[in-house]
Amino acid sequence: MAEPLWTSDEIVAATGGQLAGKPFSATGVSIDTRTIEPGDLFVALGGVRDGHEFVEQAMGKGAAGALASQPAPGSAVMVADTLQALEKLGAAARGRAAKARRGAITGSVGKTSVTQAVAAGLKLAGRWHSSVRSYNNHIGVPLTLARMPRDTERAVFEIGMNHAEEIRPLSRMVRPHATLVTTVGPVHTEAFEDGETGVARAKAEVFDGLEPGGVAVLNADNRWFDLLKAEAEKAGAEVRTFGTTEGCDARLIDFQPADDHAFVQARFHGKGLDFPILQTGLHWGLNAMAVLLMLEALDVDLGDSLAALGSFEPLAGRGAEQTIPVKGGHFTLIDESYNANPVSMASAIATLGARPTAGRRIVALTDMLELGAEGPGFHAALAEPLVAAKVDLVFCAGPLMKSLYDALPSTRRGAYAESAADIAPQVARAAEPGDLVMVKGSNGSKAGLIAQALVALGSGERG
Repeated sequence: MAEPLWTSDEIVAATGGQLAGKPFSATGVSIDTRTIEPGDLFVALGGVRDGHEFVEQAMGKGAAGALASQPAPGSAVMVADTLQALEKLGAAARGRAAKARRGAITGSVGKTSVTQAVAAGLKLAGRWHSSVRSYNNHIGVPLTLARMPRDTERAVFEIGMNHAEEIRPLSRMVRPHATLVTTVGPVHTEAFEDGETGVARAKAEVFDGLEPGGVAVLNADNRWFDLLKAEAEKAGAEVRTFGTTEGCDARLIDFQPADDHAFVQARFHGKGLDFPILQTGLHWGLNAMAVLLMLEALDVDLGDSLAALGSFEPLAGRGAEQTIPVKGGHFTLIDESYNANPVSMASAIATLGARPTAGRRIVALTDMLELGAEGPGFHAALAEPLVAAKVDLVFCAGPLMKSLYDALPSTRRGAYAESAADIAPQVARAAEPGDLVMVKGSNGSKAGLIAQALVALGSGERG
């Protein structure tokens, strides 16, 4: 029988709580009854809906016990504050997995995909652990730590932020041996009086938790490299670099996309390296360099790293492709609907322009959020890369995307609507056999609704 992840005695010791009810053993940790598994410890967190309202439901689904601050049915460890208790549980998990090498990844763009690609390499190398989905905030990071098995050899954590002083406490919680900043760009700038400079300084907070002698993997092509390098060295980090210029530890020489993959030509610590990856986005050239350096810092050999990159598929909403049958043939949907900002939008548009196609290039775009007063300008500025990429039709949804629609040449305007729900049927009607159709926008502006409408065409639900 497998060793439990946590016993109630261990939870009591870690959190300083008190056991109410019978002793129990948990095989997992959950904060959501929608995804809870039998044997999980259910943590009743506060929020819009108080988690204590769901303890009974969690027990009904087979939870082993609860972490609670109010009387709860079944067995529970009672604490004063459940979020603080979750943080203590995470710290205890880190402490008992003493031999685990930990990595922490942040950045304005690409941190989820890169984290999962690194996790794919860790999986090949031994007993591994990683963040799931985008569990990168003040709840997701301690939850990921609390789920870490005691025999873990390597682990990687995604750390995100919307404001200053969010990353620092999370990095101190993880205490990584290696950190990676994918890139810094104009994302969440409305939260910073000094704009992108503030974003860069907030990302540099990730170095604050580095273990002594730790590694900082940095993007030498990014305009904020010097600032990040200085902050990393101030924290005592050994800096390793990726980019396209001479002198980078991992240097991208060439990236050639094909139908559903690409060939990467690189120099890794000065030695030539050519390999295929299952990605077509141009940004994956530099992403691959970052992954190689991060895996190296976590003691994964190069063979396993290349094997992981060679089999890692695009994540849902982050470049995943789907063939959609329509009358007379099919078109290709490129689903980038999970998130968007000026950096990722420009990269996705350039990638679309580099793709050969027998049909048209069509994009459906929704608002990029959290850009502050500069938002309309960032949206209007997309007109130039769209024309350069020879995009035939552009569909826009949202008040900010109206700035882009107005800036487009009339020959490239598909349609404009105030919401994703309103534009989705028009995009669906426009798609024809042979077309490449890309959907991209911020999660909060519902770009996913457009992708869903296009997928529905394949099941005969054309609007």
